[in-house]
Amino acid sequence: MSRLLRCLLPLCLLAIAPALRAAVDPTAFDHALADATKSGPVTVVHLWAPWCPNCKNELSDHKWADFIAAHPRVNFIFITVWNDKDGREVLAKNGVGGEPNFTLLLHPNGSRRGDRMTTLLGLPVSWIPATWIFEQGEVRYALNYGELRFGMLDQLIKDTTGSW
Repeated sequence: MSRLLRCLLPLCLLAIAPALRAAVDPTAFDHALADATKSGPVTVVHLWAPWCPNCKNELSDHKWADFIAAHPRVNFIFITVWNDKDGREVLAKNGVGGEPNFTLLLHPNGSRRGDRMTTLLGLPVSWIPATWIFEQGEVRYALNYGELRFGMLDQLIKDTTGSW
């Protein structure tokens, strides 16, 4: 990827981030998120909650912070689910949130009870954390049941960008 494109990509993400944050209903949120997954060659969408023990473990020792920093050409979108607030403080405490290739969103059905969301982009959501890898808007891998192994995520990103 050319140097100019690497510089412009984070600016493009910042340009679409307000549309994602402004989305009120789940359908509008899904449409805005689908557009965001098309904004780069690879986008990692990570569903998490600040109260979730597995999510907290992934953040510990700056695991996510180090991983995001090591992959500057990958877009990372963290979506806080089943929670009333986005959890920005928890992420910041663990070094996540200031990266140019990072976006934090709060799903509009944030409650742990009641209207809790069970699908996103037409995919089932039954457990968190969940991590999905998109290539130009198409889901390539969906890890739906718990903590990541970052070596495995790294390999899946390489597989996504490699030729088949």
